[in-house]
Amino acid sequence: MKDKPFYKAEDLAEQLEVNIMTIYRYIKAGRLKAYKLGREFRIEKSEFERFLKHCISK
Repeated sequence: MKDKPFYKAEDLAEQLEVNIMTIYRYIKAGRLKAYKLGREFRIEKSEFERFLKHCISK
C-alpha cells in the first residue's frame, strides 16, 4: 500500500484478504479503532500497525 496516514476499510480488507464485513466487525467490537467520515471508515496507519502486531502476537 502507498504511504498515507489513513486507510479505508476496503483497503485493509483487500490487504488482509478478508471480507469487508470482517473489518467492520473488528471496528464494531473495538479491536480496530476507526473514524467514520460520511459513509466510510478510516483507520490510521499507526492503528493498523498496532492491530497487526496484536494479532500476530496471539
